[in-house]
Amino acid sequence: MHMKKNDKLDVASEIHDVQQMALGDVTAFNRLYARYHKPVHANIIKLIKTRELAAEVLQDVFLALWQNRYKISPEISVGSWLFVVSYNKSLNVLRKKVQESVAYLADYPQEIAADEEDVLSKEDVFQVQLQLLDEAVDVLPARKREVFRMCRYEGRTKEDVATQLGISPQTVSDYLKQSNKAIRAYLIDRYPAYVGKAMLFLFFL
Repeated sequence: MHMKKNDKLDVASEIHDVQQMALGDVTAFNRLYARYHKPVHANIIKLIKTRELAAEVLQDVFLALWQNRYKISPEISVGSWLFVVSYNKSLNVLRKKVQESVAYLADYPQEIAADEEDVLSKEDVFQVQLQLLDEAVDVLPARKREVFRMCRYEGRTKEDVATQLGISPQTVSDYLKQSNKAIRAYLIDRYPAYVGKAMLFLFFL
């Protein structure tokens, strides 16, 4: 896919910030936070629903970004990394709420978690999620892939994306829905063994 000059500058800027953050540069971290905190918060709200809890999860997500700054490859989109981490942390909060409010279901999420850990470590699960999501997004048609990344990873509004790409907001909405459906179908078809484990984030799309 041909990248516009501004897109190349954005990618180069992000790679630079990731590299600097790994060296302990708080200013680089702050730039990444400024760029991504709104879309991450929007993703969390989809699951958590309550703003107070969502704000706490948001803090945890970016704390994880800072704590894992040495492990994040500059070649990986920070947006996709945050997308997956925010899902996992949101799910943990929902599990905790179930355990606290519904006593007879308290053991159910624990059993799921235990089953996952038997197959994959938490780190392995995350790496699989990240890899498979990127793979599924990469096989989308070019324009749909561009719309998905701009909306989901960069948190841009449909109107902003429509203006930048020269299409209508309704087309952006249609592309996004079609992309979500295509990603789910691709992952379920190609990697059925992971559905319910490493690919729970399907329902976050």
